[in-house]
Amino acid sequence: MKFLVKLIISAVAIFILAKVLPGVTLDPPYTTAIVVAIVLVLLNALVKPILIILTLPITIVTLGLFLLIINALIILLADKLIDGFGVSSFWTAILFSILLSILQSVLHALIKEDKK
Repeated sequence: MKFLVKLIISAVAIFILAKVLPGVTLDPPYTTAIVVAIVLVLLNALVKPILIILTLPITIVTLGLFLLIINALIILLADKLIDGFGVSSFWTAILFSILLSILQSVLHALIKEDKK
């Protein structure tokens, strides 16, 4: 049940960011947001650990800031895999990644406060 709630929160955050950011598009918005959330979960679970291990020296030298690049690459990979999802540029992917993390944190905090 927790996983489903997190997935719905991610889909809502993706939908909101697609409306706010000019370089991010969702063709059929609601279903594509859910598909993007699922694909991002899968890519973060399968591809991201491999990329982190391969780029560990760069990540250490940049004090972890290279993880922003990895997150942007994951989003661009999701862009290539999903037909209705589009990200216009690399910089838009970085901004989308940062804002998605912040928005997900805020939404998770709001959900936890409602349960108490």
